[in-house]
Amino acid sequence: MSSSVQLFRDQNYHELKGQCIQQRQLFEDPEFPASDESLFYQTAPPRKVEWKRPKDLCEDPRLFVNGISSHDLHQGTLGNCWFVAACSCLALRKTLWQQVIPDFNEQEWDPKNPEKYAGIFRFRFWCFGEWTEVVVDDLLPTMDGKLIYCHSNVKNEFWSALLEKAYAKLAGSYEALDGGSAADAIVDFTGAVAESIDLAQGKYGEIISEQMKLFEDLLKVHKRGGLISCYITASSGSTNEAETEMGLVIGHAYAVTAIRKLRLGERLIFSFKAEKLFMIRLRNPWGKREWNGAWSDNSEEWKKVSNSERKSLGLTLENDGEFWMTFEDWCKNFTDVDICRIVNTSYFSIHKTWEKKMMHGSWAKNSEPLLNRSGGCFDNKETFLQNPQYIFDVKKTEDKVLVSLQQEDRRKYKKEGKGDSIPIGFEILKVEDNRRYRLHKLTVQERVATSLYINTRTVFLKRILKQGRYILIPTTYHPGIITKFILRLFTDVPSKLRELKADKPKMTCWSLLCGYPRRVTQIKIHSAEGLQRQDRSGGADPYVLIKCENQNIRSSVQHDTTSAIFDTQVIFYRKNTDSPIIVQVWNSNILCDQFLGQAVLAASPSDPREEQTLQLRGRGNREAAEVPGHITVKVFSSDDLVEL
Repeated sequence: MSSSVQLFRDQNYHELKGQCIQQRQLFEDPEFPASDESLFYQTAPPRKVEWKRPKDLCEDPRLFVNGISSHDLHQGTLGNCWFVAACSCLALRKTLWQQVIPDFNEQEWDPKNPEKYAGIFRFRFWCFGEWTEVVVDDLLPTMDGKLIYCHSNVKNEFWSALLEKAYAKLAGSYEALDGGSAADAIVDFTGAVAESIDLAQGKYGEIISEQMKLFEDLLKVHKRGGLISCYITASSGSTNEAETEMGLVIGHAYAVTAIRKLRLGERLIFSFKAEKLFMIRLRNPWGKREWNGAWSDNSEEWKKVSNSERKSLGLTLENDGEFWMTFEDWCKNFTDVDICRIVNTSYFSIHKTWEKKMMHGSWAKNSEPLLNRSGGCFDNKETFLQNPQYIFDVKKTEDKVLVSLQQEDRRKYKKEGKGDSIPIGFEILKVEDNRRYRLHKLTVQERVATSLYINTRTVFLKRILKQGRYILIPTTYHPGIITKFILRLFTDVPSKLRELKADKPKMTCWSLLCGYPRRVTQIKIHSAEGLQRQDRSGGADPYVLIKCENQNIRSSVQHDTTSAIFDTQVIFYRKNTDSPIIVQVWNSNILCDQFLGQAVLAASPSDPREEQTLQLRGRGNREAAEVPGHITVKVFSSDDLVEL
């Protein structure tokens, strides 16, 4: 087994199986016993549950009968349609389910060698950033000789019931799976990045342009191996599991099993108009109860589609829980969609390859402000910056960035009455190009993105960011809450995501010899205006160079302008407070850059902190001759190194 797989409760499948075969007995799991404590933590089943092995329920039990398919499984008496919907999505992707059910052939019943069967199975889940192997015995909860929870539509197929048992073990009990999110289960099956979209709030049923963008996005996710599920949130007047007029079940997770563009009429020689339809196929985990609107199984619309097209769409006119609908109808009838992207990080792929960084972190309380790491959301002005801080760089002119913040799975705390997810979210701030220490006060930094704050396990954000350095601050909504999280960042080029831990430069033997910083100065160069023209077209290609002691920070070049907006931020920890900071403006040239002027700043704590416009001068001191142009800057200085 690869070293990257963790063993849940330190149970080694091969060792346990070997012991059982040697002792000629079937495995009984001491960590998840066939007893009431594994079934429930609060609500006992109405009648006594009997635990039975597959061989007691049917002849010739199998893990799979004729392979695995999204039609295999049906929800039982547990309110876990979300789990069954996730399994239906998983069954569509061979590469994914083979990760969850490792060496499935080796785990299959072998009627020719019954002595090799030990009543033990193993499954793998992506738990908090690591693949974790869970072993279970094959004792399954039944009443009247029938499985009461998830089961296959084929009596002797058991992969779904055994997978559900392993997942219940991970959660602490079967009842802990009552109510949940298909997106969470898909992430646990795949390590995907989950995004939830509120279709009603985004008005996707009304705004056609947004609808088309979403269709193309979902089509791309589906084609690239992602998994999608959807549901209808119960409104104040409706209840869960009530049925709409159109046959859809409220508060119930559906798996998206196909997304297609369908052309009608193109086979008619005399027809110049080929109507294009945007279609989506769904599956109800109950294996029955379907949509009865346009394009439902027996609707008139299918008469417009040729037999070969129907065949390629896999149309079956049975009440099997699977049905097609137009994307527009889907947007109007469903309220929420969970999109689980399998983000491609392989360099050997024809599709876009993302650079991935993952960090494990935690929100922790401490009475000392500099040590506290649970400051709450941005609204908590005094404590917000006490949260963990992660720095990253965008190297391109602009880059698409995906961020996923996931809190630990809290279902295991349901027995203590604390099983609900905590409201979490994050902020992204554009900071100084050379920042290396924690941020203590917001002055010139720009808030560029804020995620939703929501009590779901995962919060996701997609954003295009401009070149520069950023700080990502994951937070709980309320301050003082303690829990763990993982942060995943995907960018086009490496981002060097890392946690900022130090508050200020470290005192070392070297700093005792060479001097330790006595002042911190932060500068934002907003713009340079009225610069001397440098070329025939009357423009210039200016950039700024900021010099402090032995450091030089250069901005990006602005092209063809004599009035440039830079918005460049820098921070310096200064040893020699008498040495000024020099801001120079240069014109970029192929052969040799030209000096356009400079401003010399004392940058002392008593200087004004408001934005100021300074005349450019020639080289020399602050009294050097004036040259055309001026710069607009903001300067903050402090002798307290943890003020900025």
